Amino acid sequence: MARRFAALTTAHVADACIRAGVPVRCAPSAVRAVTPGSRVAGRVLPARHVGSVDIFLEAYEAARSGDVLVVDNGGRLDEACVGDLAVLEAQAAGVAGVVIWGLHRDTADIRAIGLPVFSTGALPTGPLSLRERPADALACATVGDWTVSAADLVFADDDGVVFAPADRADELLTLAETIRDTERRQADQIRAGHTLRAQVRFDAYLARRRETPTLTFRDHLRAVGGAIEE
Repeated sequence: MARRFAALTTAHVADACIRAGVPVRCAPSAVRAVTPGSRVAGRVLPARHVGSVDIFLEAYEAARSGDVLVVDNGGRLDEACVGDLAVLEAQAAGVAGVVIWGLHRDTADIRAIGLPVFSTGALPTGPLSLRERPADALACATVGDWTVSAADLVFADDDGVVFAPADRADELLTLAETIRDTERRQADQIRAGHTLRAQVRFDAYLARRRETPTLTFRDHLRAVGGAIEE
């Protein structure tokens, strides 16, 4: 799965979800790569932060190689919940990356470690208090509007983070590859002087829409086999 994603983007995966009728579950746009160009894909390894690093150490005990730690700190902006030691230990445990619904610190050290880390930003202050640990602290994590678990996959790159059901992985990646290949062909033709308007017969669409005002561009694209928006 990670190998196949290496030739894809999160945009391809998100478009594949739409085409497959799977909810598109993107992390809020504030969740960005600590090091631009980072990318990762793997099974969600959830952890709900409650003020202590031990929650991550316990998660690592159950980690499988290639998992991605997904940290739920409620999107808090008053404390960082992941630092260099947590990231370095993740790397030692075989974890492929870290996605944080919250802040990180030790930016320079994290970049030097080289493990892909995504967060809402950096702040020098670490955890401010120790909170009560919920029973499901290692069963699920909430990121923005979405709650994810080990039944989900996470894909992340410079465009952001998207979650997808693990049991639909092959279908979604196959669709994503089809979308990628279609877009590459279209891009190659544009560079060769054959505009996208010509490729999708946009003049014909405008003519048909004058006759049928309810006709949508997506309906037209389906008819000519040039779908680029779904």
